[in-house]
Amino acid sequence: MAEAHEILHPLIQHKLTSMRSTATGTGAFRALLSEVSMLLAYEVTRDLPTTVTRINTPLTAMDAPSLDETRIVLVSILRAGNGLLDGMLRILPEASVGHVGLYRDPKTLKAIEYYFKMPRDMPHRDAVVLDPMLATGNSGIAAVRKVKETAPRSVRFVCLLAAPEGIAAMNEAHPDVRIFTAKIDDHLNEKGYIVPGLGDAGDRMFGTV
Repeated sequence: MAEAHEILHPLIQHKLTSMRSTATGTGAFRALLSEVSMLLAYEVTRDLPTTVTRINTPLTAMDAPSLDETRIVLVSILRAGNGLLDGMLRILPEASVGHVGLYRDPKTLKAIEYYFKMPRDMPHRDAVVLDPMLATGNSGIAAVRKVKETAPRSVRFVCLLAAPEGIAAMNEAHPDVRIFTAKIDDHLNEKGYIVPGLGDAGDRMFGTV
């Protein structure tokens, strides 16, 4: 299996269990996705560079580390990526946002692009590409390819669930891109859905099941 960073924190796994359940409705699913994305943000940003800033505490002056959030670009793969984007922006409110519009052809499972918008000055920024599911990998690979055309300083991929097939495909296409996921599931079924999975994240988030 290709490498991916599986974040097995008990809080994340507890919330993920609720998201998998068919008893969880749209509102709860949306809230849980936002909460999990906030927790994922902690690991995704762990090794981003900081700079030392001179500040004054109530007691003295000191040199303290600061993260330049404006150098982070959160890239949502529409439409389901917006669920992860919401929570990430709560943690990184000054981050810029990019969007990649893709849909999966139901017959070929290939990614079809319909929209792309990114901030300027990408060579000085770190891109974090967001999509709840890394299934076949086709959409994620296509989105990362478009993001790379803007020449960002680094690219990371964040998903809620990943299939071994999708991880392997992403690793082959973009071996320099680190994958962060809450759970690596068992396999893909004949329709390209992750098993055991949680269904279509976009449909469950927007109530279009």
